[in-house]
Amino acid sequence: MKSSDCVYDYAKSIWEESAIDLMESAYCLFLDRRNAVIGWLRVASGGLDGTLVDQRLIFATALKCAARYIILMHNHPSGNLKASSSDISLTRKIKESGELLDIPLIDHLIITSEDYYSFANEGYL
Repeated sequence: MKSSDCVYDYAKSIWEESAIDLMESAYCLFLDRRNAVIGWLRVASGGLDGTLVDQRLIFATALKCAARYIILMHNHPSGNLKASSSDISLTRKIKESGELLDIPLIDHLIITSEDYYSFANEGYL
């Protein structure tokens, strides 16, 4: 996972194609020291316009698989790529938790069937 384009391509390969524009979900990628994916987990599945991500589940899994880095991804079924205040708050919380555990959050992507928004590319991480 050398770029946000690679992450987006990977996300599209694991997301249910019929659900990406229907309901909001969140996935987490777990990476090794070389930024290779060692696993992924759907960490939330919600309704038409929201879902609840439990960061404890993310970090419990990251610790179990000895992940060096994590990448969070969630979709916006509306097609709107603008990060909400909830998206920004979640990113900040996971980033801070990752720093404490030495498992950095290296990106958070908001995806749609057509495009994506990268928090790292926009300078939030």
